[in-house]
Amino acid sequence: MPETGTTALVILLPAAEPALAAARRIDPGLVRPGLPAHVTALYPFLPDASLNDEVLAAVRSLAAGVSPVSVELSEILVAPGFSALPAPSLQGITDAVCARWPDVPPYRGRFGHRPPAHVTVAMGGDDETLARVADEVRPLLPVTGRAEALQLVALTEHGWEPRLEAPFGG
Repeated sequence: MPETGTTALVILLPAAEPALAAARRIDPGLVRPGLPAHVTALYPFLPDASLNDEVLAAVRSLAAGVSPVSVELSEILVAPGFSALPAPSLQGITDAVCARWPDVPPYRGRFGHRPPAHVTVAMGGDDETLARVADEVRPLLPVTGRAEALQLVALTEHGWEPRLEAPFGG
């Protein structure tokens, strides 16, 4: 579980909320509380206490140089302890974010320097539970939506809270 003061840059995908709702119906503990459906661009980002005008300007500038993207989520992947909707159309954005902050490895380097862009549907759970999640999500696919902004969120004692929303402008 992340510590208070942890931040992340995410791309919200409201169209994927029904997939998360399906996982919550099976087991609410499978879905991260406080965060809507999203693709993580960079987690963990810089500590909340270190966010300043320069960092916020850099996030805004990066987002301004990106065009909004149509997204189609058409499959669910299940791996031990994890299920996700791949979002390959957002890989370029996640790569650009990671390239802008090369000293901040995504997921602390756990999945390499270029983890695949995805919407996490469920974390944790045994194989049988995750198979049930996949069975509930498949009929909802494909999910189509539009990625229109980069959001900076911080974990506080009250849960995840937005710090900045930077619209895509390209």
